[in-house]
Amino acid sequence: MIWQREAVQLRQQLEYLQQSHRQLLGEELFGLNVNDLQNLEAQLERSLKGVRTKKEQALTIEVKELHHKGSLVAHENEELHKKLDLLLQEQAELKKVYGLHCNNNELHAHVSLQLSQPQPQKNYLPTETMILGLQLNSKTC
Repeated sequence: MIWQREAVQLRQQLEYLQQSHRQLLGEELFGLNVNDLQNLEAQLERSLKGVRTKKEQALTIEVKELHHKGSLVAHENEELHKKLDLLLQEQAELKKVYGLHCNNNELHAHVSLQLSQPQPQKNYLPTETMILGLQLNSKTC
């Protein structure tokens, strides 16, 4: 008998919670008096305030993280500019030393590879073995 009474109470509590949930969703508001509607409105406003507070906190954290990432990127950019300036300075010094005449923005050397006839060498390879030679031509600027 005790468990039957408890089951009835739990069923009533479930029905009440389901009804309250529907009312919070704006459903089944018929039969509510002005006082009940005002209480429901106040409860919704408190809930909405909590949601807005949580949203504001999340946005604040996200803005701080993005600001930090932006600072890291700006610092990395600054370091890369320093490295580029150093490379350009080294290139200019090399041009002075070796008398090279290139455009300031050319940092690479033109490299071409071509097959060539092998140079005669004394080695122990059989005569049927074909030897290919590779010649590297490097032109700076």
